[in-house]
Amino acid sequence: MKRLGTALACLLAISAALPLSAEPYRLRIGWVVAGADLGTLMFVKPGLAVHASKSYTPDLIHFEGTSTAMTALATGELDTASLAYSTFALGVQNAGMSDLKVIGDEFQDGVPGYHTNEYRVRNDSPIRTVADLKGKVLAVNQRGSAVDTALRAMLAKHNLQDKRDVTIIEVRFPDQKAMLKEGKVDLITSVAPFGFDPELLSFSRPLFTQADAVGRTQMVMRVARDSFLKAHRPEMVDFMEDYVRALRFFNDPANHDEAVKIVAQATKQPASVFEKWAFTKEDYYRDPAALPNLEALQANIKLLHQLGMLKAEIDVKKHADFTIVEEAAKRLGSVTQ
Repeated sequence: MKRLGTALACLLAISAALPLSAEPYRLRIGWVVAGADLGTLMFVKPGLAVHASKSYTPDLIHFEGTSTAMTALATGELDTASLAYSTFALGVQNAGMSDLKVIGDEFQDGVPGYHTNEYRVRNDSPIRTVADLKGKVLAVNQRGSAVDTALRAMLAKHNLQDKRDVTIIEVRFPDQKAMLKEGKVDLITSVAPFGFDPELLSFSRPLFTQADAVGRTQMVMRVARDSFLKAHRPEMVDFMEDYVRALRFFNDPANHDEAVKIVAQATKQPASVFEKWAFTKEDYYRDPAALPNLEALQANIKLLHQLGMLKAEIDVKKHADFTIVEEAAKRLGSVTQ
C-alpha cells in the first residue's frame, strides 16, 4: 500500500499548524483506482472538501485491489474503504467483521445506459467465444475481486474452471495492457480508466462484458466498521458531506471540463484520455444521493453463494447504515441537477 500525498500536501501543512487541542482526526481512507475512487478526486479542488483539515485530515492509502483493503480494515489499519461487493461479503463472513457496514455508493456497473467493464482479447486472437478460453491464461487484479467474480461466473456458465480448464493469474490493472499486447496473457479485465486507453482499444476487442456475466452490480461501495462509526460519527458525517458535495460537482455536466482536468491531475494522465467519457453515461453510474443499490447488492451476494465463494448468503440490510450519508446530504439540500 502507498499514500497519495501530493494532492494533500497543503491540507497536511494546515493540519500541522493547528493547535493540539483542535487537531483534526487522521481519517485513513483506502482506495484502489485513481479517478474511479472519488476519494482520490474530492480533495484536489479547493472548496469541495470543506471539512478537510478541520474536523478530519484525509490520509489516502492505496491498495492493488479491494481484497487487501478489506484485510486492512479487518486489522484496524484503515478507517473506511471502497470495497467491491465480493470483498465486502468475504469481509463479513470470512474476516470476522460482523460489524462491517455499507455507508455509501461509490459506483455501479451494468446500469442500463451506463458503462460496464469489458473482458478483452487481442484482435488477432483465435478466441471468439468464452468456450475458446479453455487452456488460456486470464488476468485479474486480485482473486476475490469483483472483476474476478464476474469472470468466474462467466466461466461457470460455460463449464470452465480455474486450474482445471484455464489459468487465472493476478496482474496489476496498469500492467494488464502490456501483458495482453505481449501475448503473456490471453484475456484481461478492462476497467475504467484503463479500458479507455486508445492503444488498448487499437489492438484488442471485447469478448464479453461484466453485465453479460453477472448483470447489474453494486460494484464498489464506501464501507466502515460500526465500532468506528460510533466512535467517530461527527467526523464521518463531515467526510460524507464533503463526499456528496464532490459527487454533485463531478456529476454536473456544467463542470465537465474542470472535472476532466481534476481527473487528469489525480491520475497524472492527459486530459484527452478522459474528456469523452468521464462523468458521462459512458462512465460508471454513481447514485446522485450516494446511496447504494441494496437490491443489486443482494443479488450479487446470492451469486457469490451460488459460485461456492460464500458459505451462506448475507442479509445486506443488516449491514447497511445510510444514516450518515443521509444526514450529510440533508445539510447540502436537495440535488438540483
